[in-house]
Amino acid sequence: MDAMDSKSKWSNKKCKRLVGKYELGSLLGRGTFAKVYLARPVAGGEFVAVKVLDKAEVMGTAGMAPRVLREVTAMRRLRHPNVLRLHEVLATRSRIYLVMELAPGGDLLSKIAALPRRRLPEHAVRRVFGQLVAALSYCHARGVAHRDVKPQNVLLDGNGALKVSDFGLSALPDSLRDDGRLHTACGTPAYAAPEVLRRKAYDGAKADAWSCGVILFVLLAGHLPFDDANITDMCRRAHRREFQFPEWVSQPARSLVNRLLDPNPVTRVAVETLTTHPWFKRSLSLDSSQLGGLLNGQQERALAFLAPAMNAFDIISMSSGLDLSGLFDQRNRQRRFMTIASPERTLEELGRAGGKLGYVVVGKKGVDRLPLGGLPGLAVMTVEMSEVAPPLMLVELRLEVADGDGDGDGEGQGFGWEELKQELGDVVRAWHTCKDF
Repeated sequence: MDAMDSKSKWSNKKCKRLVGKYELGSLLGRGTFAKVYLARPVAGGEFVAVKVLDKAEVMGTAGMAPRVLREVTAMRRLRHPNVLRLHEVLATRSRIYLVMELAPGGDLLSKIAALPRRRLPEHAVRRVFGQLVAALSYCHARGVAHRDVKPQNVLLDGNGALKVSDFGLSALPDSLRDDGRLHTACGTPAYAAPEVLRRKAYDGAKADAWSCGVILFVLLAGHLPFDDANITDMCRRAHRREFQFPEWVSQPARSLVNRLLDPNPVTRVAVETLTTHPWFKRSLSLDSSQLGGLLNGQQERALAFLAPAMNAFDIISMSSGLDLSGLFDQRNRQRRFMTIASPERTLEELGRAGGKLGYVVVGKKGVDRLPLGGLPGLAVMTVEMSEVAPPLMLVELRLEVADGDGDGDGEGQGFGWEELKQELGDVVRAWHTCKDF
């Protein structure tokens, strides 16, 4: 039963309440560690999908806790029409609940597999691929490399718009080593870049670009460019570019695939620059009205996200350990404020305040051991900016504490929110306390 069928039969089901906020309905799918249910807010509103994880399994399975943490941390940073939205994280003593945007159209792989020729016409590929490029360009500009880009992780909403999902293998700036590269080999072999398969240091964004090339080939040709049960042989074929285009693939499309499936990551085209390629430029000019429809009328907004924006950073404390349970309890705190200052000035003032209050602003490179306001354990703060109406900006500050008292009442306990507010001075136009994050 798909999500749409479940919604149509919702009134006939006896629903279970989730933390008093949502009613759980039909089971939409299940994996090794999670089940996904259709749900709706008790107070009314749009249907959502809720991923339910067992805390004991998450904490007791090697590598699972960091994966959940990465997924939550990455998705909290991202607000884009082609990225699956994480609405909130809830928890009980035994369960973790990720409340996410509902994508009732299924995944891209299933849609392609159901087509008579298992592929799309080239004009349709342009529109689909354009949304994937918009989503990943936005992610990369905010320091998130997906690292498992494949059709199974690209979902469709009710209007056919793409939603990139499953950020469990994603990498954030603090994942980088001292050389500025990633070193963990991960992802799906048929879509993974040669440098990843060979377990070399790599650039996460360039690895995503290779995966985009594989997806583009699949959409055009109807089959994988490299598909071998022997990963060593597949890696060798990929390094030698041993693949062939079907005769119906146009020359501009072949050129773009070749630039993406470049075994040398240094010369491989970046996702962020794809709009300069003739094939992609043609897609934006000739198919603009259709692309806009697929983006739910948000084409201009989506394309605007292609430009890098400096609107988020991490502040990391002195502990290198990590207790996942701290992420999901009531010690998480959030503050918001409105400002008419530019993003550059806002970040500059936050950095200046940090110098006085004892935290350090971290850009694209992670830092392992830094003090954060005297808080014990590991703490992470993220800062996100959203334009409300020019020149008014909404700034969201999120603090996650894995140990210690956190910020109990905003009156000087835990992190010094009031001190930060005072240091920011006239940058803050309106300050809000949000304890129900």
